[in-house]
Amino acid sequence: MPPPELLIADLPIWARLNDIRFGDFEVKNSAGKGHGVVCRKALTTIEQPLDESSALTVPHGLVLNVRAVEEYAKEDRNFKQLLDAVGHRSPRADILLFLLVQTALASRTGHYSAGLSNPWMEYIQFLPRSVSVPSMWTEDERLLLRGTSLETAVNAKMLALVREFDHVQSSSEDIPCWYELLWQAGAVSLRDWIRLDGLHRSRCLELPKSGESMVPCIDMVNHAQNPTAYYDENSKNEVTLLLRPGITVSEGQEVTISYGKAKSAAEMLFSYGFIDKDSTAETLVLPLEPLEDDPLGRAKLVAFGEAPKLHVGRVGGSVVWQSPFVHLMCINEEDGLDFRVLQDTQGVRQLRVFWQDGDVTDRTTEFESLVQNHALGAVFRLRAVTVVQERLQSQLELARSYESEKDLGDVRPECLEAARTLHQIEAGILEGGIETLEKEGLMQKTLLLSDENVVAYLGSMETAESDLVGEEASSEVDDFS
Repeated sequence: MPPPELLIADLPIWARLNDIRFGDFEVKNSAGKGHGVVCRKALTTIEQPLDESSALTVPHGLVLNVRAVEEYAKEDRNFKQLLDAVGHRSPRADILLFLLVQTALASRTGHYSAGLSNPWMEYIQFLPRSVSVPSMWTEDERLLLRGTSLETAVNAKMLALVREFDHVQSSSEDIPCWYELLWQAGAVSLRDWIRLDGLHRSRCLELPKSGESMVPCIDMVNHAQNPTAYYDENSKNEVTLLLRPGITVSEGQEVTISYGKAKSAAEMLFSYGFIDKDSTAETLVLPLEPLEDDPLGRAKLVAFGEAPKLHVGRVGGSVVWQSPFVHLMCINEEDGLDFRVLQDTQGVRQLRVFWQDGDVTDRTTEFESLVQNHALGAVFRLRAVTVVQERLQSQLELARSYESEKDLGDVRPECLEAARTLHQIEAGILEGGIETLEKEGLMQKTLLLSDENVVAYLGSMETAESDLVGEEASSEVDDFS
């Protein structure tokens, strides 16, 4: 059973009990944005900054981050037992575990042997039941993202959230006091975990001293490309909200901060649940897979050590791309690439990467520069351009195929509008990228065909022999991994 929802009109009472000082600000409903922070009276910082008494000030003890969770565990030995059994996997997961306990305490009545109440137990009841991030969209609504760069990211996030919640439940069910509070009467569910993740992702602030933290009340300030306010930490480690220099605001006007001017439309939607239509950032990130016919594809993935991605963006009217893995994708055994599985004196096996007989295992993200001065550097560049162009083309075709679907299911208008906006933005970037790469590819081919040494090299490649060697290396990697 979800905890009761508290009215925003009661927030000043909670804030006063917890020593939050609103100064010249207050929280009110903001049309189309949920809650927001507005000025109580006209303010200006054109001639000089405002006195700190005007600031919205939150005590350090209310700031929620991994250090605050650790302090809470010192006060509640039962929570420490839970944290030791379930947590210490990441700062974010520990914060969500703390919030899950507070959610359970808020939704249950009576006395329980586990869980000490905390001001956050009441504060989370002021926060929205549903967060507009795609992880809280319905299944039909998430289908709207097919063909966008968010499709893979949201699917991966949903799988990760399910795994995390299953871990929390399976690791805590054998602890009697936590079984009683969390699971016996269904006080919390997977949906609570998903909601808390969405709240954390959309409300976390990067504080100058405390790092990534959730800060009550200040986390209700909305975003704008040209913000009128900023947050900081003072000498007492309190978090303050202040007007920016040279700003004038009227009574009742909403104040705003920036959530990040360089964030793409996909990132804004994924993290905050909306797309800033005033943003000039035009970027997208696509997942990459090794070439299907590359016998060293698996070896390259293992050696690279992280999920390969392609970053594409429009800068000053030109489309540019960046992907360390693409440059590794585009070189082969016959070019001078080699993988060896070596064993040290203690029997530990390691996959090592060699380029031109030099060990570059620790430089797998630097192949663009490693191959640049090679005699066939232009050939490698053409290969990379071709791979990127094909990846953008396949993404654009995928996006267009889903745009033509008529059956949208039962979806909310705001989700449909956000998905359509994302499709339009990303289609423009993809089209521009394909056009740019087509021109570069033609230019590179013209230059290469005029180079007699390159033509001779390409004509003498022993592809059958190189494929055989590659298959043997790939087999070694399969055994290693």
